[in-house]
Parts: sequence; C-alpha cells; structure tokens
Amino acid sequence: MPEYRRASTKGGTYFFTVNTYRRQPVLIGEDVRDALREGIDKTREVMPFQILAWVLLPDHLHCIWMLPEGDADFAKRWGMIKRHVSQCCGDRLNHEEWLSESRRKRNETSLWQRRYWEHQIRDEADFARHVDYIHWNPLKHGLVEKVAEWPYSTFHQYLARGVYSQNWCGDFSGVWNDAEFGE
Repeated sequence: MPEYRRASTKGGTYFFTVNTYRRQPVLIGEDVRDALREGIDKTREVMPFQILAWVLLPDHLHCIWMLPEGDADFAKRWGMIKRHVSQCCGDRLNHEEWLSESRRKRNETSLWQRRYWEHQIRDEADFARHVDYIHWNPLKHGLVEKVAEWPYSTFHQYLARGVYSQNWCGDFSGVWNDAEFGE
C-alpha cells in the first residue's frame, strides 16, 4: 500500500471533508452542533486557525481553514475537535458493537471516520471553486431546493458580503468529480 503524504505548508489554506463513521446522519443534531462549535472554539484557543468556509451536512462536513504563519498542524486540530465531540456526544451516539479491535486499540469511538480528506488550496481560482462546492453541497445531496435554505453553512455570510445572490444555486453536477472533494 503506498504511503500517503499529507500537505504540510505552514500558514497554508486547506479544504477538508470529514465524515461520520458509516456515514451516520447525526451531525446536524443540536447536541452535536453545540459540541462541534465548542470543540472548535476550545481548539482555536490553543491552536488558532481561521474558518473561511463551512457546511455541515447530516453525515459529513466540508470546510476551508487558513492556518497561522509557521504552523501546518491541522491533524492535531482535527483530533482535538473530533475527540471533544466524541466525549460530549459519545454516550448517545457511540455504537460499541461497531468497534473493531483496531478502533478499540486506538481508543476510537464509532462517531467519526478515522481519516479525512484534505486538499491544499493552490490559488484564488482553486479557493473560489472549493468555496462554491462547499455552499452547493446541500443542494447536491438533495437536502434543499435552494442553497439559501440550508442553515448550517457560511453561504449566508458570503451572501451578506455580496459574493452570492439569494437565488445562487451553483449547479455544477456535470463539472465536478466528487473524488476531488473527498466524497
């Protein structure tokens, strides 16, 4: 099996896809959203980063982070965030029967998929393309008829800044290859 190398540009901007284990549709529950927000806040206190775009869907999330100068450790940040959510919501969401010996050995829960997708943003066009993909995702998955209807997204912040119009739908279904975005 080839060894995968993660990007490691200090101060870089990164796109992520993070999935729940077995694609459980639990992320938009109020307790999970609260724990996720709290986990991000606590992590940012210790290891700052900026969230430039975000969408939370029932079984996965997409986001773009910008790390501070001299820092490329997004893996530790994701570990802290995922661990916080697992600790806060594990009593309700953990499925002991799903845990393999490997997951038990690593002290993992059944809430998050072990790995995640990351892509280093290369330039402004790449950034814009990934931001559009993030905001289009609820429409792509059939969760809404209009992007503006989805509440768990930075689309509304971009709308307020004039980046998008209220009726922006970004139909890119024939243009994008989901493998590029970790789906």
